[in-house]
Amino acid sequence: MTKYHDLKNKVIVIAGGIKNLGALTAKTFALESVNLVLHYHQAKDSDTANKLKDELEDQGAKVALYQSDLSNEEEVAKLFDFAEKEFGKVDIAINTVGKVLKKPIVETSEAEFDAMDTINNKVAYFFIKQAAKHMNPNGHIITIATSLLAAYTGFYSTYAGNKAPVEHYTRAASKELMKQQISVNAIAPGPMDTSFFYGQETKESTAFHKSQAMGNQLTKIEDIAPIIKFLTTDGWWINGQTIFANGGYTTR
Repeated sequence: MTKYHDLKNKVIVIAGGIKNLGALTAKTFALESVNLVLHYHQAKDSDTANKLKDELEDQGAKVALYQSDLSNEEEVAKLFDFAEKEFGKVDIAINTVGKVLKKPIVETSEAEFDAMDTINNKVAYFFIKQAAKHMNPNGHIITIATSLLAAYTGFYSTYAGNKAPVEHYTRAASKELMKQQISVNAIAPGPMDTSFFYGQETKESTAFHKSQAMGNQLTKIEDIAPIIKFLTTDGWWINGQTIFANGGYTTR
């Protein structure tokens, strides 16, 4: 069914789209002559965003940039309103936004909890909601979760805990959107080899995380971007799932 495989001229929104996994995902799709809306969080990253925009447009994509903290539903809605104004209704929406805090529960402040809950939980919920409201039939919604959802460990209570609801949001949305043939999935990578990971870890803990997966290595963004693309093409029949892509780091 080739209609599910052809990405040309599709409208793709990527939250957290100018760095790390988001940027690589954008580069992966850019080769298919798509329309990309790349969200980024902080205004100070505008130079990085514009540099990536130029690179992607050289590859044949059309690119629009959107800066926001997405901290409330209105801001998320504005992102999708912008996408629709620029290119039309959305076909693929990918949320790579997240924040890690490694800290014992007894040392975690309410302010830290609220910040983690907003970024990892609230944004994810309203991203799915607004994506669904602005999406064409046969679309795809993908959220990046974490393999810590299946881990028995301390110190990541706010990160894993605030990412955990994404699994149910994914299941619920996938059921609700079946009539529109919109698939909704989550991907749960292992600890990824990016600056997002290293700020929370020591040399010893990094070595431990590596030891838990094949090849004694962290998950690479290059391992995850192809899975994202697969879910929007040949993998269109996968729906309502959380895919643990982590080299065996955790499993269920």
